[in-house]
Amino acid sequence: MKTTDDIIDFVLYGGQRHLPHLTIDCAILGYHDQQLKILLVKLHGSDGWGLPGGFIRKDERFSDAANRILAERTGITNLFLQQFHTFGDSPYRHREQRAEDLQQLVGDWITIREDNWLLGRQISIGYYALVDYEQVSVQTDLIVEDYSWWDIAALPALLYDHNDMVDKALETIRLQLYHQPIGASLLPNQFTLPEIHVLYETLLGKTLDRRNFPRKLFALGLLNKLDEQRSIGPHRSPNLYEFNRTNYQKALEEGIVLVM
Repeated sequence: MKTTDDIIDFVLYGGQRHLPHLTIDCAILGYHDQQLKILLVKLHGSDGWGLPGGFIRKDERFSDAANRILAERTGITNLFLQQFHTFGDSPYRHREQRAEDLQQLVGDWITIREDNWLLGRQISIGYYALVDYEQVSVQTDLIVEDYSWWDIAALPALLYDHNDMVDKALETIRLQLYHQPIGASLLPNQFTLPEIHVLYETLLGKTLDRRNFPRKLFALGLLNKLDEQRSIGPHRSPNLYEFNRTNYQKALEEGIVLVM
């Protein structure tokens, strides 16, 4: 939203164009410097960080809404996107905090009434998205004032129930790791063995044997060794690899366990 009039119109009349009480929240994950990171945003008038999200238009499919919201926030399209859970068991949870945040957002322009459509029971559909960290360019506006990538292992206390959403997203990713192209979606096209090793350790939340892990990948034919190296310092030029896409897709379809 680019202008004050846009915000006022959305707060007062947005319920006529959107599905009231139903939102989408997105756990956007990227991989950088051997850390799994998540994108958090800060709203104007709020002291806390949370997941980017938005409302669903009445003529919009859920998946289309999720893609639109992510495109508006990250500047990229055609993301790997997966619905993972629905949140909102408590009818009145966080209502008071949402009312305070909403009034802070609109300031003195208007007074938020108790019957405002944004203050009803909120049910959120959670999606996780896997992105190329380097391609993301978050668009700030009059609602989102700041953004930051956070190490998934060092998150602050998030707004509302967003910590629960992140935990559930990670739980789902771990369950789907052998059936969805998660590794290939997070890594760059070319990567080193330490990079893929640390990624899978982070995703699985456990230590993997440094010898058996690559052996299993090679035994399944999942990696191609490239005739290139990455220079990272004196006498340090690790080999680069890429996924063998055909074998990788076959492994996912058959549910082959990629790691030991």
